[in-house]
Amino acid sequence: MPSAPADLAHGVFSDTPPWTVDPAALAWRRPVPALRAEAHRRLPSLLRPPRLPPVRRGMVVTTRLAGAVAGWMLTERRRGGTVSRAGVSRRLRVAAERLGPTFIKLGQIISSGEGIFPAELVAEFVRCRDRVPPEDFCTVRRIVEEDLGLPLAAVFEEFEESPVAAASIAQVHRARLRRDLPDVAGAGSEVVVKVQRPTVAARVLDDLRVLAWLAPKLVGRIPVASLANPPALVEVFAHTISEELDFRIEADNMLDVARVLAELDQRRFVIPRPHPTLVTRRVLVMERLDGFRFDDLASYEHHGIDTHGVVRAGMIAFMEGALIHGVFHGDLHGGNLFVRPDGRTALLDFGITGRLSPPRRRAFVRLLVAGTMNDVTGQLAALRDLGALPAD
Repeated sequence: MPSAPADLAHGVFSDTPPWTVDPAALAWRRPVPALRAEAHRRLPSLLRPPRLPPVRRGMVVTTRLAGAVAGWMLTERRRGGTVSRAGVSRRLRVAAERLGPTFIKLGQIISSGEGIFPAELVAEFVRCRDRVPPEDFCTVRRIVEEDLGLPLAAVFEEFEESPVAAASIAQVHRARLRRDLPDVAGAGSEVVVKVQRPTVAARVLDDLRVLAWLAPKLVGRIPVASLANPPALVEVFAHTISEELDFRIEADNMLDVARVLAELDQRRFVIPRPHPTLVTRRVLVMERLDGFRFDDLASYEHHGIDTHGVVRAGMIAFMEGALIHGVFHGDLHGGNLFVRPDGRTALLDFGITGRLSPPRRRAFVRLLVAGTMNDVTGQLAALRDLGALPAD
């Protein structure tokens, strides 16, 4: 009987690895603490509301967003209630899609804000998760070759030109490593390759400056979310997306979440292994894990998997990770969760990984307790402590 992979001591990984990982030996991981620190160091200057935003981009953003709200006010506002909220939500979603990756990503974060934003706004922005057109393959090839320092064919035996997923920051391609790579782990293995869009980093920085200028002006004025705290939302978004622009940080997040789940003995989950050497700022090669979408109910029945058991394990793992370790996957939806035929759940896409300080963990607990007791005042106080609502 084959022995278990040695790296299962470090995290919840698959039992049949194309390679194993030793977190302490990964060269790409060594600069990650400095990369995180630098990303956080520049945030105050990005979030400080400027007197004027970047002129050209600021005009485009304000015109698109103001146009969405003005169109709603002229044509749909009088309908009132749910119909009216759905109308402005739809217009804001279309505006976000036209404004590009930063605003699509912001929309994706809003789509996870059930309970903070109205259901109509959340439901509309869910559509941002799978409506992003992919980059052309010539661009993908160029980025991979620039970051790995080798021709594509020197590393990959196969590389599918059409992505299996395309999101606001990056897209993902199936590939196979060459079999004759003596110094590369997992030669001949099937992998997936995450490739960053070419201009997204520069655009995000410009857009954050625009949002920092715009957010204070929106407090109490968003037609469908008057209680929301736009400056706090922009701050959370900036912390998230600044780390998401470097895939070495994302690969490190994968290892952190895998470690936390292992320490919690949550072995019903599996995290793809990042490659020991093929990880750069814009390219992330990782183990391929197959399965069916978390929300594909027919496949549960086909494979004889207990739906309630999978959901219950997911809730327990999320709560324990957040409240005990302060580390958790921050973008859980059907596209980032695959259920494997053995009933284990594969977690994908670690660009958004939540990290709660002890004070915020306590506020999260107070929010949960207040919710179970129907204590609206307590819920509002906890949401303020979490930064989800303005202090006043």
